[in-house]
Amino acid sequence: MKSKRYFNTTGFCMPERHYMVDPLRNQKIIFDLIEKTQYFTIHAPRQTGKTTLLHELAHRLNKEGNYISVVFSVESAGYRSITEETANLKIINSLYESCELFISKELWPKKSLADEKCSLQTYLNNWAGSQKKPIVLLLDEIDSLYDDVLVSVLRQLRNGFQGRPKHFPSTIALVGLRDVREYKTKVRPSEVSLGSGSPFNIKAESILLGTWTKEEIAELYSQHTKDTGQIFSKKVIDRIYELTGGQPWLVNAVANEIVEKILKSDYTKKITLAHAEEAKENLIARRDTHLDSLLDKLKEPRVKNIVSAIINGDSLVYDNFNDDLRYVIDLGIIRKEKYDIIFSNEIYREIIPRVLNFSMQENIREEGMTSCYIKPDAKLDMDKLLKAFQKFYRRNSEHWMERFDYKEAGHGLLLMAFLQRVINGGGRIDREMAVGRGRTDLTIEFAGETFVLELKLKRDSDSKEDGLDQISRYLDTLGMTKGYLILFEIKPSSIIPWETRVKWENVSHQNKKITVVEM
Repeated sequence: MKSKRYFNTTGFCMPERHYMVDPLRNQKIIFDLIEKTQYFTIHAPRQTGKTTLLHELAHRLNKEGNYISVVFSVESAGYRSITEETANLKIINSLYESCELFISKELWPKKSLADEKCSLQTYLNNWAGSQKKPIVLLLDEIDSLYDDVLVSVLRQLRNGFQGRPKHFPSTIALVGLRDVREYKTKVRPSEVSLGSGSPFNIKAESILLGTWTKEEIAELYSQHTKDTGQIFSKKVIDRIYELTGGQPWLVNAVANEIVEKILKSDYTKKITLAHAEEAKENLIARRDTHLDSLLDKLKEPRVKNIVSAIINGDSLVYDNFNDDLRYVIDLGIIRKEKYDIIFSNEIYREIIPRVLNFSMQENIREEGMTSCYIKPDAKLDMDKLLKAFQKFYRRNSEHWMERFDYKEAGHGLLLMAFLQRVINGGGRIDREMAVGRGRTDLTIEFAGETFVLELKLKRDSDSKEDGLDQISRYLDTLGMTKGYLILFEIKPSSIIPWETRVKWENVSHQNKKITVVEM
């Protein structure tokens, strides 16, 4: 039978149409803050369920009958050239129009007239004063506002704060991609603080919406099983958790890809691990809107610093390290795991390097033909492949790196682009990258064989020895004895000429056979 509900990948979730995990299940803190008439922020990366949570919260509060609650977006005022006066009017109109979705007509605020000069503070003041119940206002997309408009809105909310709950909303939640402290940077990057009159000091709490646990993914998928009889096994759920890191949009997108696209909504078919892998590849190849908006962030200098460091395995030492790190974590691109700073999940780990080196991949022509590196027994000739890359790198790297956005990580990205072109013909690359590791580890699987490559920048005379120790330890964890250490010289060829920097050497180190490939 055809299921009435489905896995949602666009917009917020509705219980009657979509499989969904109750967004308020762990949010006692929100109800406590509302009871205490506090203001707070909710922040989370795109498509992690913020708007779903807000709608559920407003509907629940209105149904219980103790509060008047409305969700509205300020995005209509989110462009640079807007005046504060026009922004106020747009925000007031957005609030008025949203009331229809949440509350009955007699509870609405008065409609604002186009020629009426009314501040947001006065409008909210008049509305609260005309109601018997306290108002809970859920203000979405707060970080779409710019500069003076953002400051103006926050100041008006702070100024009205003391009049709550009789003459101003009892609780206001500011909702966006980032925490309020991030708005300070956005508004006045050159100043540490906006002073004691700062509009940012009224919030009692900052709530970060987390990713889902394996149990929550299992709960979501069990709803599909209940509707259709089609089962997501524990093995499949564990693998989807690894691929997505519990990121809600990805969890839904992988399931939707398997159920609707790959299995064509035939619920009699068994869902396998191979389907999960196929779904991952399809999502990466298709780059849906969610992935595109994530990748758009890679152009920002603050994001670039952190992402380059992860790809190179560099340590991070510069003034804004903590702020930048928090910002990129808040965007959902990276996460901290024990001592490591890594990409948030396997899909991001795969797609970010592929997107960054996409133009390189497209420009690799005959050298990137898979057939050139296949032995008669259909196995991959890794020595031949890496020798071809050495030649290619010598010919193209300086010219290409000059035009490349991610120069710092360019050496490794160029090798990954070259490998991707070849390996796509029948194998897969797994990347292990983290800040401060001093290297990037690649595991390549092709025709039943596994190859281990370690990429390292040659920063000093110890780099080679360090690299040999590192790849030996990595091979130990994999239970293997053979690998390749790829060393990239970072000094220009005017200082160290190509004749002396391109080397190929087979060494024995800590009972391992390691081929050292320098360039």
